[in-house]
Formats: sequence, structure tokens, C-alpha cells
Amino acid sequence: MPRNAEVIRQWKILRSIEAARCGLTVAELAASARVVTRTIWRDLAALQEAGFPLVDESRDNRTYWKINQSPFKHLTQLGLSLSELCALYLSRRLVESLVGVPFQTALGDAFAKFERDLPERMKQYLDRLPALMTARPATGRLSLPKGHDRMIEQLVDASVALRHVRMRYYSLSHDREADYLVYPLRFVCTAGAMYLRAWVPERSQVLTFAAHRVRRVSVLEERFVPDPEWAERALSQSLGPTSGPPVHIVLRFDRALAPMVAERQYHPSQVVTRHPDGSLTLELDVCDDVWLRSFVLQFGHRVRVIGPPTLAEQIRDELDAARRHYAPADRVEALATSQALIDLGDQWRLPF
Repeated sequence: MPRNAEVIRQWKILRSIEAARCGLTVAELAASARVVTRTIWRDLAALQEAGFPLVDESRDNRTYWKINQSPFKHLTQLGLSLSELCALYLSRRLVESLVGVPFQTALGDAFAKFERDLPERMKQYLDRLPALMTARPATGRLSLPKGHDRMIEQLVDASVALRHVRMRYYSLSHDREADYLVYPLRFVCTAGAMYLRAWVPERSQVLTFAAHRVRRVSVLEERFVPDPEWAERALSQSLGPTSGPPVHIVLRFDRALAPMVAERQYHPSQVVTRHPDGSLTLELDVCDDVWLRSFVLQFGHRVRVIGPPTLAEQIRDELDAARRHYAPADRVEALATSQALIDLGDQWRLPF
């Protein structure tokens, strides 16, 4: 039997014993796992060797196996079971990959508080489980400025205390740094990064700032009173970290991609319609922005924009530009000449 299957079975045995308030017999565990009792005896011995506090209790001429919670009493008083504590230990890798690099130090400190109470042998056993469940971080890990974690902590504290913040921010689109007075409202994790939503009095609007582009933070004594109009669902209308008015988008996926698209929710507004030929129509009410265009382009020729026409034109132009990158040199020159003639015709209204 593969080693992975053995570990999974032992984990299920541990969960079953914990869920049974009065414990379980070896025969009951064998029936549940569909193995012989000799295998269950080996599994129980392996779990005990790994440091899990399994104990047996005789009752009614039968032996029941239970978990002794005493070694973790101060942790289980928080309402967490032993398997939940183990699950938290296992989730560290998952959480770190999902959240990205902000709060890495705080995450490490939080996990360390209960990890030190797990026996070393138990941790070694649990470390075998992540090999069966891998989490990959977002593509393109961000490069963070010095003192990033501290600045994020200051912004979080300011948002909780409703304090004004003087913030220096690097704008990627303008390629420059600028100072802002902001009222920090909330953080949003999306597209593999963390973003700050803040009211900017000078602009009289809520703006989105990429947390990794914050260069300096100074928390002021002045406080602000949140306006109910600022309580919009952060970035709820976009497939990425932007905001704006939604547009009704209609996409037609071919039968090869339809099953994959049908099983996912890309946005709360989506409506899926299946067609007899196996294709699928996906309708979304989202911002027409770069994140939407990136979403469409990732599917290549297996998706077609039905509406709006402006989005279809943008996707077509992008594909044309990409195709020119791969065309032979003589073809590129011909395309450039053709485009020049088209531009000239548009300028002088010639009948090209």
C-alpha cells in the first residue's frame, strides 16, 4: 500500500476517535476504514509513537480508544479540538501562500504560540501530510520595500482607531511618488497582493492603493468619522484590484472549456447558460478594465466576446498586436505598411 494512503487512513482514524465522545473499538475503526483489525492496531501504535495522546479504556468488557486532551488543556480551552489544532499547524503553508508576504512575521508569531505545545514527533508526523496537499503562492512574488510589515501594521491600527494618515505612495502609472492624506478604511487581498481602500479628502473619493507601493506612513492624532457612503463593497465590481461602473459582459466558451468554466464562480453576478452543442455562455456585470481583458485573453481562441462590442474590439486589437510579435520579418513589414495606409485613409478619408 502506498505510504500516502497509510498516512491519510491514520489521520481519518484520529478524527473518528476524536468525534466519538465515548471512544471507538478497534473493530469499529476497522469496519469504518475497511481494513483488518491488525492494520488498525499498527495504525494506533504509529499514532502513539508520533506523540498523539491516544489512550484505551475498558468498559463493558470491551476496549475503547479515546484521546487524552489533558496535554493541550490550555489550548483546547479556546474551543479548539486536537484535530483542529493539527489542522491549524498544517494550514500554515496554505495561509502563507494565499495571503502573500504581508503579515508574514505576525503569522509566524501566531502559529508559533501553539506549535511549541505540539510534541516534536507529532510535528514530524504532521509534516508528512502537506506532501499530499500543496499550495502554490501567487505567480510573481512581490518585492517589498524595507519596513513594509511595520507600515502595514500602522495602517491597520489607524483604520481601527479611525485616525488620519499621511502617506507617501509610489504611483506605477505616473512613475512618481506623492504624498496623500488618507482615511484608511479596509484592506482587500486580491490578484496575489494586498490593497488599501482609503478615503482621500483632496479627491473627495475612495481610492485604491497597492500596499506594496506604500513608501512611508505617519499616523496623525486627528480622527475621522466614517461616512455611510464609503461603506461600498470594496472592489466588488471588478475581477481585480480596481473599481468602477459595471458593464454587462457576455462571453461564449467552446465545448472544450465549458466544463471547467461551469464549475467555477468568477464573480457573484455571473450567469451561466449551457448550449446543446456543449458550449457555454458566461454573463458578468463587472468593470471593463485590464483585469477583465486579462481574464478573457487567458482562454485564447476558445472564448469569444459576444458583448459589448467595445470589449470585442479591444480583445481583437490585443490579439492582432500579439500576433505581430510572432510574424516573420517580411510579414511584420507588410502589416506595418498596411496599418500606415489604413491610418492615412482615416486621416484623409480616402476609400481604403
